[in-house]
Amino acid sequence: MWLALAANKILEDRQNHEVDYQTTSAQIQNLTLFVSSWNVGGIAPPSELNMEDLLHTENNLADIYVLGFQEIVPLNAGNILVQENTSISMQWNSLIRAALNKTDDISLHQKAELGESHQKVYPLKREGSFTTSKTSNSPHFECIISKQMVGVFITIWARSPLLPYIRHISISSVGCGIFGCLGNKGSVSVRFCLHETSFCFVCSHLASGGKEGDKRERNANVSQILSRTQFSSDPFQCLPRKILQHDRVIWLGDLNYRICLPEPTTRSLVNDRQWSTLLQNDQLKAELREGCTFEGWNEEEIEFAPTYKYNLDSDDYYGCNNQKGKKEKNRTPAWCDRIIWFGKGLKQRQYSRGESKLSDHRPVRAIFTAEVKVQCQSTENFVKMFS
Repeated sequence: MWLALAANKILEDRQNHEVDYQTTSAQIQNLTLFVSSWNVGGIAPPSELNMEDLLHTENNLADIYVLGFQEIVPLNAGNILVQENTSISMQWNSLIRAALNKTDDISLHQKAELGESHQKVYPLKREGSFTTSKTSNSPHFECIISKQMVGVFITIWARSPLLPYIRHISISSVGCGIFGCLGNKGSVSVRFCLHETSFCFVCSHLASGGKEGDKRERNANVSQILSRTQFSSDPFQCLPRKILQHDRVIWLGDLNYRICLPEPTTRSLVNDRQWSTLLQNDQLKAELREGCTFEGWNEEEIEFAPTYKYNLDSDDYYGCNNQKGKKEKNRTPAWCDRIIWFGKGLKQRQYSRGESKLSDHRPVRAIFTAEVKVQCQSTENFVKMFS
């Protein structure tokens, strides 16, 4: 009996010591995230596609790459009933892997230039050095998760030294398309924890259209995604299960919000590069301002041209140079492709678009600095003493 009481007392003291010590020994360090979204219009990636331009690999300083795609397969009846096409997703991942790992290894001198805070996010070796592909025969970046739901595809890549500290990866897919449940529209979300900080990335393709009522349908999609997305739980861990419960949340995708101006006015303002006037009438900006559908969400200032809709392999917007007699519906230019974020601990440093002409959309990309709570090495050693 007394042995059981003594054991319980030791366990209680251990738990109290761990909590107190961790509270005082955790530090906030910075991590660099690269986030991109691209609607590829059902076009399979050609083998010669230059992903390096999209990923900015010449300035390869991001720690984690989050890439979201929409319409990686044509949204026809046959594909809508098939959740995954591993052949297409593997093609995209192969191109991404080649682009991210093409550059030479970061030299020790370059690593030192990243600073002390960067090294604390990567406490892989006790002496403070980094593991590189030249020493470990592993690539700089490895895919930690990728998931497809019909045309929506998200793939996340991390530097190899980060992998031991990425835990509790979970996926949640929500179909909002035909019958309110099929995956031609909807989202694929990923949750993981890095050190002591939880991340959630939502990749979505919302309802299309510029008619009356289409914006309400998009807003309804958002509400469904927020309410229906649910990640796996752990009986021994207090893990976030809903999107907004995470420490760092980023939403990317073809959100399909349009500009509430007559088409001739919109085209004229686009030609004159009057982004400010156009954005005052942008549906998503209005939602962010009014705080209804996207209450608490943020978006960096947009200083690039609308990303939709282009003629294929052209810099001309669709509908500008149609041949006479061609009976096709015009599409007013719009910023359909967006990246927004929620909560504290994220700072968006860049927001731009790529110029690939593969599809009728231009990709968008953003670079974030994310705060990460890192447990000090001394804390880890302290806890191990009781393990």
